[in-house]
Amino acid sequence: MPEINYRELNNYLKDRKAGDFASVYLIYGQELLYKNSLETLVRALIPASQRSLGYDPVEGTNENIKEAIERSNTYSLLSGTKVVAICDSKIFYSKQDQGGLLEKAKQAYDSDDIKKAAAYLLSLLSLLNLSYDDVSKANRTKTIKLDIDRFGDDQWIDKIVTFCIENSLAIASQEDNAALLQNAVEKGFPKGNHLIITTDMADKRRKLFKTIREQGMIIDCSVPTGDRRADRMAQEAVLSERMNEILGQFGKRMDKNAYMALYEMTGFDLRTFSNNLQKLISYVGDRKNITADDVESVLKRTKKDPIYDLTNAVSERNMEKSLFFLDTLLADNLHPLQVLAAITNQIRRLLLIKDFVQSPHGREWHGGIPFHEFKSRIMPAIQAYDADLLGQRETWDRMLSKHTGKDNQPSENKDKKKKAGPVTDLVIAKNPNNPYPVYQMLLKSERFTTDEFIAVLELLSQTDLSLKSTGQNPRFLLEKLILFICQEQNNVNSG
Repeated sequence: MPEINYRELNNYLKDRKAGDFASVYLIYGQELLYKNSLETLVRALIPASQRSLGYDPVEGTNENIKEAIERSNTYSLLSGTKVVAICDSKIFYSKQDQGGLLEKAKQAYDSDDIKKAAAYLLSLLSLLNLSYDDVSKANRTKTIKLDIDRFGDDQWIDKIVTFCIENSLAIASQEDNAALLQNAVEKGFPKGNHLIITTDMADKRRKLFKTIREQGMIIDCSVPTGDRRADRMAQEAVLSERMNEILGQFGKRMDKNAYMALYEMTGFDLRTFSNNLQKLISYVGDRKNITADDVESVLKRTKKDPIYDLTNAVSERNMEKSLFFLDTLLADNLHPLQVLAAITNQIRRLLLIKDFVQSPHGREWHGGIPFHEFKSRIMPAIQAYDADLLGQRETWDRMLSKHTGKDNQPSENKDKKKKAGPVTDLVIAKNPNNPYPVYQMLLKSERFTTDEFIAVLELLSQTDLSLKSTGQNPRFLLEKLILFICQEQNNVNSG
């Protein structure tokens, strides 16, 4: 059976008879969407009057997989349909998901959902076959890949571990439950019995995923979470769809300004967006229209500003937005050194772009060039510049090896060095197939002169030293840095 998008589920269910349903379903992606799809599917499979005896949900921890399989192979107490659901399953997680699991644990922790944060951390420990001691303060740098620039200080991990230990939460054994479930799906379940699995992450390369696609039905509820234009359009489409669905139930309307105000309050957080919309509906009472003033009056800002919002504002030399995002990021307990590292990386990349513009490769670039011409004329030049820069780096490495006497190192080590990938910080177009962000960065680089970049780099170095070695207020130091970067061009060197 095919894989379908959650938007196609109602059409799939329309006029479908009992014998036409698949024996196994996988529903994966955005949490609220997959939970709604699960409810819709269960409602189609089992009448409400039989739900208490015919529907058997199981928490999706690894130790419950065997039990779920046994229940799926057991006939219902009453003749008719039986549905077993493995809810919020962790079975599709893999070691490659380590960063994603840490991020989800941190997001849950930041949202004061310590139980959910613990579930993600336990899944990670199970995947990596680690103990609580392995992720203690003394050992965790050796056992997990914790990106400080991404996650800040690691005290939140200590608090989650403490919660797990105090509540006697066990780390599941590294048993191959995926293979066990795969065999069960291949053998099939008794007629009239159905298994539904829901999860937020599903690796399509896994054998279990492919088996379910062959033997059953997969419902895709995923939504891109990136910041590319296509990703944001997909996110906005989901929010708009959800908004129209909720407003339609109550006969309410919301204009574009009110929607944008609501979005600015929540960002792409579908559950919070939906809950806030319900609050607004209650607030306006009998009034049909929801306005931006209503949003400002009722709601509090819960949106977590990603750090790239700050770096984008700094690149645009927009002082007001830069200070706003700095304030919200620090309020979210982002470490000041994280903020500084992000700004430093952005300035370094803009300076690299400025060097391209001033090189022979960049002679055709100018700020007014349309995007379609940029793709055909400038992107090839950028790729050539990147190749030259990486070639120069290899030359420097060889010269340094000869100078330091490292040329006599074993050939095995040389081979490893050759196999190592390029240092991506030294290239402009990390993904040449996605040229639009590169185009935007070149436009932003036009806001600075080379002398201004050098002055900013000097202050970045001073700020780094001050944050690490003095007792000065970190907020003050970062605000001073932002004011320096964002001030008018003819004043930038006066500080």
